Amino acid sequence: MVTSRTRQESPAERITAHDRAHVFHPWSAQDLVTPLAVAGADGAYFWDHDGNRYLDFSSGLVFTNLGYQHPAVVEAVREQAARLATFAPGFAVEARSEAARLIAERTPGDLDRILFTNGGAEAVENAVRLARLHTGRHKVLSAYRSYHGATGTAINLTGDPRRWPSDQGTAGAVRFWAPFLYRSPFHSQNAEQECERALQHLDDTIVFEGPSTIAALILETVPGTAGIMVPPPGYLAGVRELCDRHGIVFILDEVMSGFGRTGAWFAADHFGVVPDLLTFAKGVNSGYVPLGGVAISEEIAATFARRPYPGGLTYSGHPLACAAAVATIDVMASEDIVGRARRMGAEVIGPGLRALAERHPCVGEVRGLGVFWALELVRNRETREPLVPYNAAGESAAPMARFTAACRASGLWPFVHMNRTHVVPPCTLTESEAKEGLAILDEALALADSDTE
Repeated sequence: MVTSRTRQESPAERITAHDRAHVFHPWSAQDLVTPLAVAGADGAYFWDHDGNRYLDFSSGLVFTNLGYQHPAVVEAVREQAARLATFAPGFAVEARSEAARLIAERTPGDLDRILFTNGGAEAVENAVRLARLHTGRHKVLSAYRSYHGATGTAINLTGDPRRWPSDQGTAGAVRFWAPFLYRSPFHSQNAEQECERALQHLDDTIVFEGPSTIAALILETVPGTAGIMVPPPGYLAGVRELCDRHGIVFILDEVMSGFGRTGAWFAADHFGVVPDLLTFAKGVNSGYVPLGGVAISEEIAATFARRPYPGGLTYSGHPLACAAAVATIDVMASEDIVGRARRMGAEVIGPGLRALAERHPCVGEVRGLGVFWALELVRNRETREPLVPYNAAGESAAPMARFTAACRASGLWPFVHMNRTHVVPPCTLTESEAKEGLAILDEALALADSDTE
């Protein structure tokens, strides 16, 4: 008589089963998501429990600027945990003060005071609060093509459709069109026209909203999830001038674009513009421990010299997160990671993507800086019709789903949003790794070509 044995569950099956039973996933219909069970990661790669390895062209969610498991950052967290694992934010702690000093050394202008948060959305929340208290005004201007986070104020300032279910129209948010020449809302023919017309539109918006009612204007220096649209020359300087003219606090959101991502410490450095407030997170410590913050100008900091700032977080400037930030910044400085990202974009990724565009009719535009790029995929290059409709889901999003599946089947993990694939690998990517990823994109784009007209 043969007795049957119950097959032992594999690690991936066990992890996935527990995940499906107990983890509530963000931005997902819970019954329709089956996350990949990850076994490990190193540098620009991660792998599953079946041994499938993926080159990560998404940097997690665009945060592993130093790649996975960088030994210096891992060791810094380990040492800090042994020395002082946690402490309340009202005390002076070496890791916290050193992280603040190193960040302030690299922020543009006089943004020398750092309010630490746990992530980017909380940074935006506090930046807006600082601006409102500083000015005594309430409205905040933000762009339609933008993403600022999922907390209450941040999601209402966000321009993309993730805002819609949470937008009650009561957050004081006023949206405007920022420049985007490829899909110009101003019918511009060149970058100069786009800059001039976008600034005029913004000026008109301010005038008709009432300058005395507007506390702040927030922009992603280079928008991330919304499409990596590098602003035309002169635009950010023009926004700075409008804000100065009307006493509006200028906030630059560098949660995604900061800390080397664009080939500069901050994307603002490319444009010679100094905001009043600058938000950061993600790359500040490669996402090893949650950390974000607001870099604050001298003028706004002075508002709270004798007046308490009414805000705070239990884990503000957590020692483990700050130790990871110190190590990350030290590595970036000693190994010239910022210069490496700049060169990778100029010499390998940018030329490689433009070569792909020449071969594939589905590529409408290539744009980016450093290791921060997007391919705009279209059905028709002449009409610029997107490969999938705006905010497509289900069958209407099938062409992008097929493209994504093709990338993953060949060992590339892409960052796909709407009709775009973003190329946002770690800043430490090597030339050979970049070429490996570009070759896989080449194959997947050939599949997307079949959906063009």
